[in-house]
Amino acid sequence: MTIAVSAVVLLGVFVFLLWRYARLPLWQAAVCSAFGYYLAASSIGPTIGDGLRALAGFVAGLDL
Repeated sequence: MTIAVSAVVLLGVFVFLLWRYARLPLWQAAVCSAFGYYLAASSIGPTIGDGLRALAGFVAGLDL
């Protein structure tokens, strides 16, 4: 069974949990999200995507 989850969704859940339980101010959560979109649109975005895919492949290959 394969589950595909976008990195944007994971970042959104992580920021929401920080906002909800770690008392992250809402403006800092907005800045974090905006920076994520800015970083993805930059020239380093494809490199970050490749790194995340490699990490996902490594985790999927672990035999727990």
